Amino acid sequence: MTNRDSSSRKGGASPAGDDGERRFSHDFIAFACEAGVLRFGEFKTKAGRISPYFFNAGLFSDGAMLGRLCDFYAEAILASAPEFDVLFGPAYKGIPLAAGTAISLARFGRDTPFCYNRKEAKDHGEGGTLIGAPLAGKVLIIDYVISAGTSVRESVALIAAAGAEPAGVVIALDRQERGQGLLSAVQEVEQTLGIPVVPVATLADLIAYLAGEPELERNLEAIRRYREEYGVE
Repeated sequence: MTNRDSSSRKGGASPAGDDGERRFSHDFIAFACEAGVLRFGEFKTKAGRISPYFFNAGLFSDGAMLGRLCDFYAEAILASAPEFDVLFGPAYKGIPLAAGTAISLARFGRDTPFCYNRKEAKDHGEGGTLIGAPLAGKVLIIDYVISAGTSVRESVALIAAAGAEPAGVVIALDRQERGQGLLSAVQEVEQTLGIPVVPVATLADLIAYLAGEPELERNLEAIRRYREEYGVE
């Protein structure tokens, strides 16, 4: 991706051009598979389901992988995210994501302030729970996944308490899977909080990627069956 003037990015123009392609979603899935972050087999989810795949974001654990991951976040933001003023990374996993994504966005021509929180308020020095840029204007939350939506709700409460407005959430992978009801965790967040969720990639992207990879295509049938049983539109 080439650098572009930051003023052209306020509306989130697609870095892929006007054809609407999300090539970065395909490339992110390939990257996650190569890094062993996306694994295939049998994995028990928190809901007690046996999933044919597992996304272990904790394995993005060195500088090169984190840098590349944050580039994908930046591409997703520039392609799809709503207008925003500040990035927010919820403690603790969201902290390196927000910082790294801000670095990537700056390299792509969109210099963006970022903020993150502590789990416990600091009682000396500057004090408080928020670090970095002030939470002001429209705030974009950066996280890995949405499971039950608890982290997002906590972030939205912090943003509202600071007098700012949540603009949306960016996550790495949307499993497009039902929660306790008919909606997915992502859909529940969008419906109850009234903010968009922008994934770098989705289960649909994973299925499309596997269909073109002979070495991984054997996992397709199990994933399609799982999607038919637990998936959402």
